[in-house]
Amino acid sequence: MEPGMADPGFPQSPTGGNTATASMPGIPGIRFDPIYFRSIPGILKCVQMVLNIVGYICVMSSIQSNAYTASWFSFVSMTGFWVTGILLVLYLMHVLEKFHMVPWVLLELGYCALWTFFYFTASTACASWGGYYPAWAAAAFFGYAAMIAYGVDAFFKFKAWRSGGMAQGDPQMRAGGPEMQSPDAY
Repeated sequence: MEPGMADPGFPQSPTGGNTATASMPGIPGIRFDPIYFRSIPGILKCVQMVLNIVGYICVMSSIQSNAYTASWFSFVSMTGFWVTGILLVLYLMHVLEKFHMVPWVLLELGYCALWTFFYFTASTACASWGGYYPAWAAAAFFGYAAMIAYGVDAFFKFKAWRSGGMAQGDPQMRAGGPEMQSPDAY
């Protein structure tokens, strides 16, 4: 099909454009944004992922990797790794802008605060046995570092939540600009 030609399988919009490819005003499309890696939240998410996986490797390389303490630490680190990884991809691809009605800042604040507490408990449990198992001592170190990273992220999310900020995108999308008027009541 030629560029600029409308697809015959889709109806035309009143302005003559193709409705399948016309974007809605105020709602951007999904796109890859590598600049997010250089922002403070992007750096924090990358640091969290590295600390999660290194802590997991440390605790699983121990002789007692099947103990309850190691299982708790591995649950915290792997769940944190995957959830943080999914959030990183959502931010990199600007998917959060498509779901602007979801309170992402509040959800991430809860997640980061909860994982700060979980890492405190898991790292303290590993540190208590660190004298017997050096791998657990290393896991406790990386767990406490991850706890600090999640705590800093929770602090930034709290500040953003208190100021009414959005996780990503234009604040007018939530309020609805002049081009996004709600229909009249019936």
